[in-house]
Amino acid sequence: MTEDLTPAEAYAAALARNAERATALAPFREMYDFDLDPFQIEACKALEAGKGVLVAAPTGSGKTIVGEFAVHLALTQGRKCFYTTPIKALSNQKYADLVKRYGADKVGLLTGDNSVNGDAPIVVMTTEVLRNMLYAGSQALSGLGYVVMDEVHYLSDRFRGAVWEEVIIHLPESVTLVSLSATVSNAEEFGDWLDTVRGDTEVIVSESRPVPLWQHVLAGRRMYDLFEEETDHGGRGASRREVNPDLLRLARTENTRTYNPRDRRRGKMVREADRERERRQRSRIWTPGRPEVIDRLDAEGLLPAITFIFSRAGCEAAVQQCLYAGLRLNDDEARQRVREIVEERTSSIPAEDLHVLGYYEWLEALERGIAAHHAGMLPTFKEVVEELFVRGLVKAVFATETLALGINMPARSVVLEKLVKWNGEQHADITPGEYTQLTGRAGRRGIDVEGHAVVLWQRGLDPGHLAGLAGTRTYPLRSSFKPSYNMAVNLVDQFGRHRSRELLETSFAQFQADRSVVGISRQVQKNEEGLEGYREGMTCHLGDFEEYALLRRDLKDRETELAKQGAAQRRAQAASSLEKLKPGDVIHVPTGKFAGLALVLDPGIPAGRTNGHRGFEHHDGPRPLVLTAERQVKRLASIDFPVPVEALERMRIPKSFNPRSPQSRRDLASALRSKAGHINPDRHRKNRSAAADDREIARLRTAIRAHPCHGCDEREDHARWAERYHRLQRDTRQLERRIEGRTNTIARTFDRIVALLTELDYLRGDEVTDNGKRLARLYGELDLLASECLRDRVWEGLTPPELAACVSALVYESRQADDAVAPKLPTGNAKAALGEMVRIWGRLDALEEEFKINQAEGVGQREPDLGFAWAAYQWASDKSLDQVLREAEMPAGDFVRWCKQVIDVLGQIAAAAPKENSTVAKNARKAVDSLLRGVVAYSSVG
Repeated sequence: MTEDLTPAEAYAAALARNAERATALAPFREMYDFDLDPFQIEACKALEAGKGVLVAAPTGSGKTIVGEFAVHLALTQGRKCFYTTPIKALSNQKYADLVKRYGADKVGLLTGDNSVNGDAPIVVMTTEVLRNMLYAGSQALSGLGYVVMDEVHYLSDRFRGAVWEEVIIHLPESVTLVSLSATVSNAEEFGDWLDTVRGDTEVIVSESRPVPLWQHVLAGRRMYDLFEEETDHGGRGASRREVNPDLLRLARTENTRTYNPRDRRRGKMVREADRERERRQRSRIWTPGRPEVIDRLDAEGLLPAITFIFSRAGCEAAVQQCLYAGLRLNDDEARQRVREIVEERTSSIPAEDLHVLGYYEWLEALERGIAAHHAGMLPTFKEVVEELFVRGLVKAVFATETLALGINMPARSVVLEKLVKWNGEQHADITPGEYTQLTGRAGRRGIDVEGHAVVLWQRGLDPGHLAGLAGTRTYPLRSSFKPSYNMAVNLVDQFGRHRSRELLETSFAQFQADRSVVGISRQVQKNEEGLEGYREGMTCHLGDFEEYALLRRDLKDRETELAKQGAAQRRAQAASSLEKLKPGDVIHVPTGKFAGLALVLDPGIPAGRTNGHRGFEHHDGPRPLVLTAERQVKRLASIDFPVPVEALERMRIPKSFNPRSPQSRRDLASALRSKAGHINPDRHRKNRSAAADDREIARLRTAIRAHPCHGCDEREDHARWAERYHRLQRDTRQLERRIEGRTNTIARTFDRIVALLTELDYLRGDEVTDNGKRLARLYGELDLLASECLRDRVWEGLTPPELAACVSALVYESRQADDAVAPKLPTGNAKAALGEMVRIWGRLDALEEEFKINQAEGVGQREPDLGFAWAAYQWASDKSLDQVLREAEMPAGDFVRWCKQVIDVLGQIAAAAPKENSTVAKNARKAVDSLLRGVVAYSSVG
């Protein structure tokens, strides 16, 4: 109460209020109709104080407010602000938000395909665009005061994450960096790195959700709470959350075996009444169908909902299932509003393309309040779905996990069909971080009192595992930074080799590697202290015991080596003897369970291939099939023959012999005993030990006996200390090798890349050649291949459609790694050029192997993929959308996305190609014009 304040305190409070009114934050807060959260205020104050900030907070918590304050500061100070996002859809969305607030004249957009008002004081862009600006030394960087990096945790992405680190490292020191991240467990570590490379950086972490989240499991007709008591509703409260015991009982019931005819009770079958009771109990457990789930959520007031299905086809099928089930979530008024918005947003699409794009089926679902959302959809369609969902006109969206990446589509509920997804290589459990990201969409701030995450019951669901996913709120941020060819020439051009190397050592990847070395270094220090103690324990007054111990160890190692050689030799002899066996040979099995007399039925020697192909595998040499004297037919292994074996006798195997017939086995075993039962096998003589005649062993034994320490009364005590010393020394050396492997890893990779580029005449010391300057303009996974194609004039004389087909191989990657069917290719010059591109790649691949540049580590050139060449050629040749999509067997969204990536690289090639005596630059620009038509031209999102 102000009346309780002393005059001095009241005066101080008035001064504080006046001081706050004088800040840039005060008018900024008035722009919002809600008060800012403490973490937002703390971050904004740090920004205004001139510090960089890292804000780590859950999805939907409003961390973008901090980025918008950076925009506000830039405009107040008359400086520029670049707002970067990982995907074009996010850039478009942020651009629209900022235009609404500040006006179109003050906001620009640069996304590779869109360039709107690029000289504006506020420019929204994808992170790659800013990276390219930095390397090109763009004039647009002058006056830049702030850079906002939204979704900065994307630097963990193994394909594109390096771009974020490149930007952070290369931004001018005068630029203040605002990093916005999902909640990560090592925010402080990331903040320490930002502090190192960017200067004073404040780390603000908020783990509380703005809207409480309830976790559920839907099984049959019942919705179970995941946790029995959840006082903090998914946050990090002090109370312990226990998994709902009803859910645990359900899992136990579901996992018990159903009726099995072999089950017996008192010698009778399980009573019918028991089986009926079990069936009734199990009948309550099933995975609800998709329309059933939406219907249930609607009945409980939990719509709008996003159902995450980790499959595009699954999303489309879900929509169809809801339509067939007659599900309607919109009334007539909402249906009319949906139709108006859809027709307005799609008015630029030619009528002949609408049917090809499945427009009418899509519209029918939208009118009912149902939609799919995935990367295979036409970008315009995805934008419409997002807009209708935010407006509440679409209430059920079936989406792939790409929707979880920052797009502003909050819902009241989120449904997860399964906790397993395809990660590009195998079906894997989703991680706690992915679970947090997906369920983070549940609960709309200012609209919902609480959000709901619903996991559908699946056979084998473990409630404890699910509770672990839901309870682990964060995941670590791991750098994916790797140098590339383009990065190398750009760095050397700007800073020279030595300074470039130093810059790369400031990357977050190296920072994390160096930190991991700290713990190992401490262990090495402890080990060295232990070694000193052991050295004292083995000190002998008669002489150098370390030298004596080394002689003993050398002797032991030599004896072990000879023993191994002898064992290997005996195994080889035994295997060789087995290979000589023939059907009908009578042998004596020396050891094992089936030792004794045996008749060889099949020598077990592989006739053909043995490396993992169909049929019997003989990885351990021959495995003879024998009949023992005890009438058993068994396949023996090399372990049964530690010594060579030879035939004692021969006997005929009747053609009528059937190894599965007991009578046949009995008759033949009897004949075997009669034929060879009296023969005593020669015992295998043990050869003289190789150690007995080894000169090195004799020398070592003589040296040991002659050593002064050999006569010490405490010799064996000293020897025990020496053995401990040796083991600890060996462990310490292994740790030192690990340290060496982790230190300067990025710089060593850079050195190998520079060496290869020097070999190809892209670099000469600190000088970037003309070839290198061309490579510096080519960004992408196959930057060096593109540069080599330009140097070798592979694309000269190609028509624009043929050039588009060739360039598509530089960007396209099939969703299926190994397509059995060879892709269809254009004929003539294009086909020849594509073949030459693959040959050049082969040469580069061999060169990378020579210079130890490893593609498995994310460095190097993958093989060009020709799977989009025909589609690009057809589209650039002015073929209809219907024909192109039908022949490509590709969703419209994928087609548009790949076309835009081809357009992007064609633009780079047009800029990098020679201007004289070359048709490539001119034809690349024509190819861009040929591709940029129809669906590709009117889709604003790439």
